[in-house]
Amino acid sequence: MLFDSLRDEFKAAGAAVDCGPIYPEVTSDEIRQYLRFQYDFQEPIPLEKVAADAERMLRHWQVQITHSRYFGLFNPGVTLSSVVADTLVATYNPQLAAWRTSPAANEIERHTLAWLGAKFGLPPDAAATFTNGGAEANLTAVIAALTHAFPDYGEDGVRSLDAAPVIYLSAQAHDSFSKIAHMTGLGRNALRVIETRANLKMDPRSLAEQIGRDREAGLAPFMVVGTAGSTAVGVIDPLPELADICRREKLWFHVDAAWGGAAIVSPSLRQYLAGIEDADSITCDAHKWFSVSMACGMFFCRHPGTVARAFRAQAGYMPNSDGAQVSDPYTHSVQWSRRFIGLKLFLSLAERGEAGQAAMIEHQTHLGNRLRELLLGSGWRIVNSTPLPLVCFTREGLDVPAFLADLRSHQVAWMSEAKVGGVRVVRACITNYKTTEADIEDVVEKITRLAMQQQPSQLSSISF
Repeated sequence: MLFDSLRDEFKAAGAAVDCGPIYPEVTSDEIRQYLRFQYDFQEPIPLEKVAADAERMLRHWQVQITHSRYFGLFNPGVTLSSVVADTLVATYNPQLAAWRTSPAANEIERHTLAWLGAKFGLPPDAAATFTNGGAEANLTAVIAALTHAFPDYGEDGVRSLDAAPVIYLSAQAHDSFSKIAHMTGLGRNALRVIETRANLKMDPRSLAEQIGRDREAGLAPFMVVGTAGSTAVGVIDPLPELADICRREKLWFHVDAAWGGAAIVSPSLRQYLAGIEDADSITCDAHKWFSVSMACGMFFCRHPGTVARAFRAQAGYMPNSDGAQVSDPYTHSVQWSRRFIGLKLFLSLAERGEAGQAAMIEHQTHLGNRLRELLLGSGWRIVNSTPLPLVCFTREGLDVPAFLADLRSHQVAWMSEAKVGGVRVVRACITNYKTTEADIEDVVEKITRLAMQQQPSQLSSISF
C-alpha cells in the first residue's frame, strides 16, 4: 500500500539524515556545473533515475533542517502525517480558490482553523485562512487594518488619505514588515520602531508617547504589531498592555505569533500569550512549531466583514458557490489559486490529539531549559530571557563567527548567530520533536571544548 511505502521511506530517510552530516560542504559552482552537465532537458530520463538523483542532491547538498541537532531557525523536524498529507494533496491536486471546486478540502481547512482560532480566544465567526507563511499573513493583516481604518483605501489607495498612516512595532519585530510597508504603498518610513525595555520587550509607555507625538504631527496611526516569540531572541511583547493602548487609541492590534503561537495549545506555556485574545488579527505558522512541512502559515482576524471588503473580487469564470452558504477563499485572501495547505495540520492534530501536540511542544521547551542549565554549568552566559526554547549565549573571549564555522566544520550541530545589544552571540532554538536530552548533553560538551580551543579575545559587554 502507498501508506506503508511512505512510512518505510520516511523512517529510512530520517535515519539517514540523523546519521549523516548536518552542514553541506558544497559550492554553488559545483551544483551548477553538475546540473548543466546532467540536465540539458534534450533527452528524456527515466523518472526513477531522476528522482533518485534529486534525493541524493537533497541529502548531500543542503543544511539538514530535519536533523535532531539542527538548532537553527524555525524549521522543525516534520512528522509522517505531513508527508502523507503532502502526498495526498499532490495526488488529488485540489484547487481551493472556490468552495464548489473543493468542498471537502475547504471544509477541512475551515474546521481546523476554527479549532485553533478558538484556542486564541477569537469568536466563532472570525475570518481565517491558510497562507504560504508568516510574511503573507502579516501582509494580509496590514491590508485588513488599512481597509478597516481608511474606508477609501480600497478604491483610491494611500494617495486618497488625508494623513500618512503609521505602524508601530519594536526592533524585535519580523523584517517582513519593512517589505510590507513598501508593497502596500505606505513606504518604509511609515514604520515606527518603538523603544524596548532591558528585556527587549516593547515599552508600552514609549509606544503611547510616540502615538501622541505622531498625532500632533498630523500623521494617522492605525496599527500596532506585538511580537509573540521574536526570531532573534524569542521575546514576547507585553500583549495585554499593548491591547489596552490599542483600545484606547482605536488602533488595530496585530500579534505576530508566527513561531510562538503554537504555545497556545500547551497548558504550561499558554499563560505567556495572555492578551492575544484581544488581537484584531494574528499570524501563526504551523510549519514552525507544529512540526509540519512547509508551507503552512495561518492568518486569523476577528473582523470577517473587514476581510471581505479588503479582498472582495468577482470573476464570472469561477465556479458558482450559491446555495452552499459559504464564501469563496479567493474573495477573502491575498491568494487566488491555492494548494490544500491545511491538510498537514489537520492530520497532525487528528493523529496526536491536542494533548499529544502539547506534549511535543512541552518536550522541546524542557530541552531548551536543559540547554540553559548545562550551558551555565559549563561557563557560558545566557543573554536572552524567554519561556520558549530559544537560547542566546556567549562566553568570555568567544569569536562567534569562527566558533560557528568550527561548529559546522566538525558537524556538531547547526546553530545561528544573533545580535543582542549590538553584540554577536550564538543562537540555538529547539524545534525538533526528535531531539533528545542526550543530544543536548553531547552538544554542550562538544561546543564547550571547541570554545576552549579558541584564543582569548576581548569580550564585548552586554547589559540587561
